[in-house]
Amino acid sequence: MTTLITGGTGFIGWNIAETYVHKGKDVILFDVVPPKRYQKLAELGPKAKFVRGDITSWPEVLRVIESNNVDEIYHTGALVSIACEENPQAGYMVNVNGTFNILEASVLLNVRKVTFISSIATYSLGQTETITNQSAQRPYSMYGVSKVCGELLGEYYSRKYRLDFRGVRFPSIIGPGRGAAGLSSYTSLMIQEPALGRPYEVYVTEDTVCSILYYKDALRCLIELHEASSDRLKSKVYCIAGDLPTAGQIAEMVRKKIPEAEITFRPDPEKTRILKSWAQMIDEAD
Repeated sequence: MTTLITGGTGFIGWNIAETYVHKGKDVILFDVVPPKRYQKLAELGPKAKFVRGDITSWPEVLRVIESNNVDEIYHTGALVSIACEENPQAGYMVNVNGTFNILEASVLLNVRKVTFISSIATYSLGQTETITNQSAQRPYSMYGVSKVCGELLGEYYSRKYRLDFRGVRFPSIIGPGRGAAGLSSYTSLMIQEPALGRPYEVYVTEDTVCSILYYKDALRCLIELHEASSDRLKSKVYCIAGDLPTAGQIAEMVRKKIPEAEITFRPDPEKTRILKSWAQMIDEAD
């Protein structure tokens, strides 16, 4: 059985690959971006293979699934929030058309299961009430719009073709090695950059709240969902809660641990507005 991980060299994708290789499973890391300097493919061993490819390319998606006898997919590949705002057309092509290609190929080539990473960015427009799996999704950003589309496509393929589709709506994932591409990346970089002895300028206001989840908790959640038997699932996609610090509180916590930390605030109004529109209070019980 081979597991395909789209976005395999990304932060979450690479950690899934490491976990699965340690379990003795074969994994294919499928990404347009080759492994980064600190990502040593050889260290993952013969169970892992990198295939360079683009989820927006129908032939490339078909080829990687068919030629590797893929049985299940973690679909983590996506254009992240800042890039989607800067180029909405690219966001649509990658996050919507790319997801369609993965789902369609999965049905045609008898892939057993697809697990999808969505986002709390699918909730916004001033929703101040506690969010549940049943709350209306009214995203403010192109990233949020594209993730809602991905969820709905997955549910459609589940209904029409009985594809085993499941997913999670994650808050901001923090941990070592997270890049700067996502709109919520400041939650990690405020810790990471001072720890490396570098200054960091925060692009949101000090009172901005963003729900955060440690990457090891996110990884455990994702894998447990993926491996759960379908009769235990009450929903196709689940909201995942996190802690709710303000940017100012994160800065203070970092300064307590690293007194010499150089953290300054220079808010970008549009980035702050989008982040403040994301869901904060989440009830994941149902």
